[in-house]
Amino acid sequence: MTIAGQSNIMRGARSTFRRTLIICLALVAALLIVIIVASVIGAERLPFTSSLCALFTGGSSSCGLTPEQSAILLNIRLPRILLAASVGASLATAGAGYQALLRNPLAEPYLLGISNGAAVGTMIALVFFGTNQTTEWARPVMAFVGAVTSTFVVYRLARGRTGTTPEKLILAGVIVTTFLSSVIVFLTTLMDATRIRSFTFWLLGDLSGASSKLLMVGIIAAIFGAILLTLHARSLNLLMLGERDAFDLGVEVERVRLIVFLAASLLVGASVASSGSVGYVGLVVPHLVRLSVGSDNRTVIPAAALAGALFVIVADTIARTVIAPRELPVGAITALIGAPLFIYLLRRG
Repeated sequence: MTIAGQSNIMRGARSTFRRTLIICLALVAALLIVIIVASVIGAERLPFTSSLCALFTGGSSSCGLTPEQSAILLNIRLPRILLAASVGASLATAGAGYQALLRNPLAEPYLLGISNGAAVGTMIALVFFGTNQTTEWARPVMAFVGAVTSTFVVYRLARGRTGTTPEKLILAGVIVTTFLSSVIVFLTTLMDATRIRSFTFWLLGDLSGASSKLLMVGIIAAIFGAILLTLHARSLNLLMLGERDAFDLGVEVERVRLIVFLAASLLVGASVASSGSVGYVGLVVPHLVRLSVGSDNRTVIPAAALAGALFVIVADTIARTVIAPRELPVGAITALIGAPLFIYLLRRG
């Protein structure tokens, strides 16, 4: 390669980095604003100025809030908002990774059955290991195992002799999702009647019951998965040209595929273990990000993580306020947005 060619590549890389940095900083600013607004909105409306003061001081000062208001803000709403952010970032990042790797804009954890696989793993942990503190780590571990297993099965079913096509991938996802839904129904029958309602609500997406351990697991998984996939964004860009072309250009296709599948399964497993199946986030957010900033995965993946966090926080705020003091499952809100977009993508071809 000539010196001029190397110089052009360096300039292009710097330009991409600056553009990604600007986009991500704008999304971070929007995320902070949404977190603050969501913290004061709810069945119990909190004073804005005092809540803002309490958030920035970390609760070291009451800032004029009553003890009950302080508990609502710092012990209930803020952990839930952080959980919503980690779930949204995880699912959107996983969706962006699946879509780039499989070269299919319809690939996402919920439609491919990956979320149901993680849900089955979580339910097995809950049914056979219980919910006590000593076995709580079984939930994310079993969710990860379920996500990996369903990912492998869907990919093998769709691969076939003629390669993977969007139609075969969606069909394989429908088959696996249907089978896993039956497994979920079977596992539900093993529970006592008092737990069935709460588990049904959890399966539709529930951000109200996660413990501090699961919240920490979700945040760590979201950060680690987003960084790992971003580091392989250039390889994913080349894989979007086709596996054979990417291999000719120096991409270790099998290694990148394994890393993306494992990272995406980790992200889905962590989010489902703490919140249940929140559908269509991995479809809606990466698609809107690509429409806004282009198809370069070096920008799409980190932007999708931040936009996914924004999306689920907004959806959860709607879910807990629209019929307050009762709540809707957050998955119902994301489905209301995601299903029409899915139909639009299918009709667009």
